[in-house]
Amino acid sequence: MEPKAVGYTMTVVILVELERERIDQIDAFRRKVKAEPQVQQCYYITGDADFALIVLAKDMDDYEKLTHRLFFEDSNVKRFRTSVVMGRTKISLDVPLL
Repeated sequence: MEPKAVGYTMTVVILVELERERIDQIDAFRRKVKAEPQVQQCYYITGDADFALIVLAKDMDDYEKLTHRLFFEDSNVKRFRTSVVMGRTKISLDVPLL
């Protein structure tokens, strides 16, 4: 049986693009997502987006409130794209040792 965070039924993958990529702006966004308990993982990435987030939500209303806190209230967030996880195939943080 797969472990679940109590009360959270949705896992969401979010790609975030910032308006400006100055180091102070990047650091401010990092601090904000670190302080948000629903953000489980945050990656600073290359490509079309600047960050990839793995987020938990109780339902769509809960997710919408999170988007207001993290994105709509931040003038440096240019856009974000959401993918709702339909099923988990593999979850691991193990590192293979050679």
